[in-house]
Amino acid sequence: MSKAIYILNGPNLNRLGKREPEIYGHTTLAEIETMCRETVADRPLEFRQSNKEHELIEWIHEAIDEGAGIIINPAAFTFTSMAIMDALKMFPGPIIELHISNIHRREPIYHKSYVSPVATAVIAGLGPRGYVAAVRAMLELTA
Repeated sequence: MSKAIYILNGPNLNRLGKREPEIYGHTTLAEIETMCRETVADRPLEFRQSNKEHELIEWIHEAIDEGAGIIINPAAFTFTSMAIMDALKMFPGPIIELHISNIHRREPIYHKSYVSPVATAVIAGLGPRGYVAAVRAMLELTA
């Protein structure tokens, strides 16, 4: 059996569908998870969300041992967490940094990602469908 793809979601993404729909749309995180599971078909997938930085780090550590690739939407931790960056640096496989909105079209505080320098690729601005694009890319990267 092939190793799992990890999709890790940071703070406030559990509020998708209700939180600032003019930026993030009306799709919920549960609906995004369904889209991702349909895209991977029979490939193992770990889809998780936490508002806690240390929990995301623990899941990255788990992926180091058990995962084929990481798709991460660190949300606000993108711009604040050197700890998540350091954990991701240990991951031997591909990493896709994902954002629902185009962070580069937003306020300047959203322009400096700590994750981008360690990511294999970055997807931003495709809305919730960006997750499907990331999963498709990860399937190719880990084939």
